[in-house]
Amino acid sequence: MKHEDFLYTVEEVAQILKVNKNAVYDLINAKVLKALKLGRLKITRFELLRFLREYSGKDLTDLKEIKELS
Repeated sequence: MKHEDFLYTVEEVAQILKVNKNAVYDLINAKVLKALKLGRLKITRFELLRFLREYSGKDLTDLKEIKELS
């Protein structure tokens, strides 16, 4: 694994999640996805995998009221 596989930009995370980058910023601002700032915001691979595990099966349409998928 190359070192660039450990940190992702907001744009890269948006591509991985198949959403626009504003949705990624919304996740970060709602503290659902943790980022760090090194110049621009970055998301670690560990954090992205945690997010996917923790929120699998959830409806994230309204980040103030996250629900189980029905």
